[in-house]
Amino acid sequence: MNGDGFAVRAEGLRKRYGDKDALDGFDLRVEQGTVHGLLGPNGAGKTTAVRILSTLVRLDSGHAEVAGADVVREPALVRARIGLTGQYAAVDEILTGRQNLEMFGRLFHLGARRAALRARELLEQFHLEDAAEKGAGQYSGGMRRRLDLAASMILAPGVLFLDEPTTGLDPRSRLEVWDTVRDLVARGTTVLLTTQYLEEADRLASRVTVIDRGRAIADDTPDGLKNTVGGSHLDVVVRETADLPAAVRAVRRVCAGEPLVVDVERRVQAAVTDRVRALTDMARTLQDEGVAVEDIGLRRPSLDDVFLRLTGQTSGTAAAPGTTAVPDEKEVAA
Repeated sequence: MNGDGFAVRAEGLRKRYGDKDALDGFDLRVEQGTVHGLLGPNGAGKTTAVRILSTLVRLDSGHAEVAGADVVREPALVRARIGLTGQYAAVDEILTGRQNLEMFGRLFHLGARRAALRARELLEQFHLEDAAEKGAGQYSGGMRRRLDLAASMILAPGVLFLDEPTTGLDPRSRLEVWDTVRDLVARGTTVLLTTQYLEEADRLASRVTVIDRGRAIADDTPDGLKNTVGGSHLDVVVRETADLPAAVRAVRRVCAGEPLVVDVERRVQAAVTDRVRALTDMARTLQDEGVAVEDIGLRRPSLDDVFLRLTGQTSGTAAAPGTTAVPDEKEVAA
């Protein structure tokens, strides 16, 4: 690991596909023994960054070190010190959980005896002993993902890259994966987590980097990022899209902050200072304007608010009007 306390250091990373910049001077620092969230809209460069840091893609320019090794000059050493789990479980559904882990152990040249021992250790660590002899195809989504995580930990790497690890999982399975990630970090593993679930980053990450159009546009603790948005917010959800302009006028009249409009949700929000007064004044103003309201309420800022303010998009949406989404390498390859 780096002597400066960072498991991952990236400076000025650039990667271009055709005429599009997937990364355009991206910087990142990940402290050892933490979960670091990497958030951004589709095409922002998250997966490209992970693939460069895990030596799957060569950078065009810049510098990056992972677990104390240079990703360009020492790719084999980097690969020996990291684990990588993609968006979808890569286990063989015909093989049992134990056979999957033993197979991965053999692929890592552990030998039959050591591979069997490591499989037994990982089945216990990831709470899969009871399902060890079942085919992975019989596992729930959460169990398959835990088995996939176990496979990425065959060599007990110091740094683990998780690229949207809970995509497509139900809420119960997602909670299982979160508990597993917390356990890994408690054992000393550093995790770089890319996700489009804002709640996931809020629950797991001690620090979050927001990436947009190939650049880091914010880096702070979750609470620090929320503080940049301000205090409490007033949310108004109108019944009809046609009423959004009237709702915006009402919000401007009552609230201190500039309104933020989320068209697809028919929602208008703005920061407020006097919570109770703003709520009562807003209800009265909307009634006077004849605006039919689906919901109105006060809430404290979340990472969703930060994401909206910084990128102008909701998580998982296409690019906002007037912007162009940069395709990541998976889209380019397609």
